[in-house]
Amino acid sequence: MDVCPPHWLGLPRARSPGGSGRGSPFVSCSRLRQVQSILTQSSKSRPDGILCILGIDSRYNEGCRELANYLLFGLYNQNTSDFEKTGFSEEVLDDVILLIKSDSVHLYCNPVNYRYLLPYVAHWRNLHFHCMTENEYEDEEAAEEFKISSFVDMVRDCSKIGIPYSSQGHLQIFDMFVVEKWPIVQAFALEGIGGDGFFTMKYELQDISLNLWNVYSKMDPMSFENLLSEDLVAFEHQWTSFFANFDTEIPFLLELSESQAGEPFRSYFSHGMISSHITENSPNRQPFVLFGNHSTRENLNAGNFNFPSEGHLVRSTGPGGSFAKHMVAQCISPKGPLACSRTYFFGATHIPFLGDNKLCKNDKLSKKTEQIRLLSQIYAAVIEAVLAGIACYAKTSSLTKAKEVAEQTLGSELDSFELIQFKAALCSRTAFHIHAVNNQGRIVPLDDEDSLFFVKTACMTVYDIPDLLGGTGCLGSVVFSESFLTSQILVKEMDGTVTPETSYIVLTAAIPRFCTWLVKDNEIKLSEKTQQTVKGNECFLGTFLTGGDGAYLYSNNLQSWPEEGDVRFFSSGLLFSHRYHGSITISKDHMNSVFFYDGDSTSIVAALFIEFKSSLLPHLPVYFHGSSSFLMIALFPKSKIYQAFYSEVFSPWQQQDNSGLSLKMIQEDGLSVEQKRLHSSAQKLFTALSLPTGEKWSSLKLLSAKLPELDWFLQHFTVSSIISLEPVMRTHLPLLLQQAEISRTHRVENDKVIVSIVTGLPGCHASELCAFLVSLHKEYGRWMVYRQIMDSSECFHAAHFQKYLSSALEAQQNRSARQSAYIRKKTRLLVVLQGYTDVIDVVQTLQTHPDSKVRSSFIIGAITVCVEPLSCYMEHRFLFPKFLDQCSQGLVSNVVFTSHTMEQRHPLLVQLQSLIRAANPTASFILAESGIVTRNEDIELILAENSFSSPQMLRSRYLMYPGWYEGKFDAGSVFPLMVQICVWFGRPLEKTRFVAKCKAIQASIKPSPFSGNIYHILGRVKFSDSERIMEVCHNTLANSLSIVPVLEGPTPPPDSRSTSQDSSGQQECYLVFIGCSLKEDSLKDWLRQSAKQKPQRKALKTRGMLTQQEIRNIHVKRHLDPLPAGYFYNGTQFVNFFGDKTDFHPLMDQFMNDYLEEANREIERYNRELEQQEYHDLFEQKP
Repeated sequence: MDVCPPHWLGLPRARSPGGSGRGSPFVSCSRLRQVQSILTQSSKSRPDGILCILGIDSRYNEGCRELANYLLFGLYNQNTSDFEKTGFSEEVLDDVILLIKSDSVHLYCNPVNYRYLLPYVAHWRNLHFHCMTENEYEDEEAAEEFKISSFVDMVRDCSKIGIPYSSQGHLQIFDMFVVEKWPIVQAFALEGIGGDGFFTMKYELQDISLNLWNVYSKMDPMSFENLLSEDLVAFEHQWTSFFANFDTEIPFLLELSESQAGEPFRSYFSHGMISSHITENSPNRQPFVLFGNHSTRENLNAGNFNFPSEGHLVRSTGPGGSFAKHMVAQCISPKGPLACSRTYFFGATHIPFLGDNKLCKNDKLSKKTEQIRLLSQIYAAVIEAVLAGIACYAKTSSLTKAKEVAEQTLGSELDSFELIQFKAALCSRTAFHIHAVNNQGRIVPLDDEDSLFFVKTACMTVYDIPDLLGGTGCLGSVVFSESFLTSQILVKEMDGTVTPETSYIVLTAAIPRFCTWLVKDNEIKLSEKTQQTVKGNECFLGTFLTGGDGAYLYSNNLQSWPEEGDVRFFSSGLLFSHRYHGSITISKDHMNSVFFYDGDSTSIVAALFIEFKSSLLPHLPVYFHGSSSFLMIALFPKSKIYQAFYSEVFSPWQQQDNSGLSLKMIQEDGLSVEQKRLHSSAQKLFTALSLPTGEKWSSLKLLSAKLPELDWFLQHFTVSSIISLEPVMRTHLPLLLQQAEISRTHRVENDKVIVSIVTGLPGCHASELCAFLVSLHKEYGRWMVYRQIMDSSECFHAAHFQKYLSSALEAQQNRSARQSAYIRKKTRLLVVLQGYTDVIDVVQTLQTHPDSKVRSSFIIGAITVCVEPLSCYMEHRFLFPKFLDQCSQGLVSNVVFTSHTMEQRHPLLVQLQSLIRAANPTASFILAESGIVTRNEDIELILAENSFSSPQMLRSRYLMYPGWYEGKFDAGSVFPLMVQICVWFGRPLEKTRFVAKCKAIQASIKPSPFSGNIYHILGRVKFSDSERIMEVCHNTLANSLSIVPVLEGPTPPPDSRSTSQDSSGQQECYLVFIGCSLKEDSLKDWLRQSAKQKPQRKALKTRGMLTQQEIRNIHVKRHLDPLPAGYFYNGTQFVNFFGDKTDFHPLMDQFMNDYLEEANREIERYNRELEQQEYHDLFEQKP
């Protein structure tokens, strides 16, 4: 039976903590651990807990709301309208108190917001709900009292409490008297239900806002996704506005000022800084747009670019007052980590090819573009240097090495452009740096221990480039920078060594790295002339075939982004026209080969791969020069040019012409790695552009197309940011990165012992389920059963379990040696644990067994938890400790409900299923009344051989429990502390007295803090009416008592810690009491009352002790005795000589004395016999 969780607030799937997106349980738990790390720092001033109060109870404190939004993925953001759709008031939805401790969380909420909070918090470790039921909540006065008492209970064990007083950018002076005025804090002082005094006098308060800000500033998968979907989109929009300014001003481009060009960057930055309330004066975090020779070192390091420059125009910022050849631009995200710099050019970096006979006439024109071409080549070398430096830093995390690699790359790239003579002059003017930036856009030290999780900006600047072509003066500077994020996973090899596995992504790579605008008349005319030349029926490119827009030109150069433009196909070449770069002509005379790939599908992008000769390089923009010398023209399906190519170009180009070149079809396996990369990028772009504009994921799909490595990096970064510095086994890494899949049909080797773990709280019927499973041994092989030792204060004893595994393996090996292979059956180990045991502790105990042979011989098949619905809540919705942790995702495959299964829609059962489903979305739900499974498929699930080791479970384990594989994950303490006391005795109990005592426990259960409550009684006893040993199990909350004869079965090996008294057999009975703050002496006194009671001595009688009935009986017995002299009986009364009458015999006093004497002799005889009888106390050993 499965009950789906309620739809919660309609949030996007990626933000669903229960979903598979990056707003997942893994990120949620990771964020909680980051906050809890504040409480584990080695500092005397560290608080014991962090208190977060929402709504009116904290007077809408912004710091508390910010912490709640961090942990709950923005659920309480002011711009979130999802709560408004619920129809409930803000006071009800904000009614939340969080107390975060180092290994647990206390959460107060109400039944209304409980169901909205549940998907966000159900997977938190050691979570304690303070919440009423719906019926209880209807009483408003009781609800208020419950909130106050819950608040008091939550903070009871603390002495220092941290308060998230201020939100980022709004630092306030901490005032504990302001906190004292918060309504819930004031209520703490109420008599009767409060905490006996003022809150601020009882607890030491401290502001931890700055500590929390450091936590918020780290990048994790959720903040990274927000960065991509919000910050990066806004950042790219500024560049779009920047280019739009130039498009508007193209006719008057020479008159454009730096102020006009930089206005989008300046407004974006200044307005953002005002709203951020944090100043950042670093010159590295300032936007700028500088033209030509105004981009000197002095101008770049001015430190403040908020004052626009109206006097510097494109027309006048070149050498000698001529027009500028280039500009440098930098955009900065004011409230985020993004930044990038670019150098763009005013003028063409290539000469369109107009045929062989016109090449010489263009030589003079070529010299006029030499300065721009030189600057663009330097800039191309700088780009390669920065990208190489980023790659090196991602691998080594060393700025020194990254700088060395960047400088070496710059030199080699200058060599490749044949600029060796300028190399020394340029390299001496070069500066390279990398800065780490937190999520608020503030520079932090690169050597900070948390800098791994910060976005970084790598920048190279070549300052004050002189006119290297013989002129005088300075051309200005060339700048290029990118924002990037690194990811590092520590991988443990088979030999035990640990090596880092790194990845990185350049976040601003989609911002065009190259752009040129034609500003001089002769360049514009040349481009127009090229267009006119090819308009005739016959030209140097041959006969016109077809043309159209929507074509994309790709280069194998990593620097270049695909350019969209118009393409015209001719019989002997093609013309590609772009609004910025002008005309690019490619004649077949410049082609070595041309291939066509369409994937044999109309839904796949058609690609024309052109391998060109070196003679084409002068006629190509610098950024289209690549090491492999090929271009790709992508034609998107359903476009007009796509259809026209097939109808007009495909056949003519397949025929060999004068150049000896013909179009050849190619299959996917014939594509090179680079060609596959380019085609994949084009296919992603087509898919993204094909989505409807309003599609939720269209922007991220487009971003993924622009950043081809994004999907891979997201997988890598999700793992690295969550598990932090904990290593991953090399064999597990592909599964974590979802690169590989283990076959579902994989079977466990016969020599491995399959471990099936059945766990649950006491009274969950796990033992009954175990007995049922063992009865199937003929079908499933040979069984070994491990049960926890009961005479221990611990629910689970790791050393005892490891010792058992060693002895079990030794016995298994001895048995296998004696059996022939054909009769040898697979051995199974069934581990049955009923108690407040965290499942991860059991897994880590096996994983860290000191004997490697034992570790490799046992393999966990599946973990199943049994749930008795009546034994889950201590009161209200306060769960027994470790209940939710026993249902954890990544560990538990099955949840077996052992009561209320006959009525499938029982409200308690449905409510618990919703709770468990929120904590473990993948668990299978099984109905098994009293542990009896009725469906074969359910048995298969419980006894599964590879459920625990499935890729999904393995990935969840690594992300939910970092360090589990090496036993480093701390499961946290049990709260409230549950005491397990084992009482041994050797005498029989009185069955009726014992049953009555057990049934009476429920009425004595006390509310929080539950001191003295007995919740479970387990053990083996003898009753006076039988010689058989009986198995006893009492569940207080369910008020159920089970007494059944003991069935002999496998037991764990004797515990070396047991005393000789326990192991001698003299004390054959024991009872284990489980509860809160129990004391052994009190339990023994309780148990004595269930045994045969020792008779008491009788007291001697006196005259005063005689009852009226006894006196009448004496009179009736002796009233006929002879009368003394002077008395006679008149038939009704006794009369003396004086006429006095009486109702009693005159010798009545004597008769009573005789009666007392005889009665006391009988009492004395009884007392003598009683003293001679032998009586043994219940806990006295037998002789």
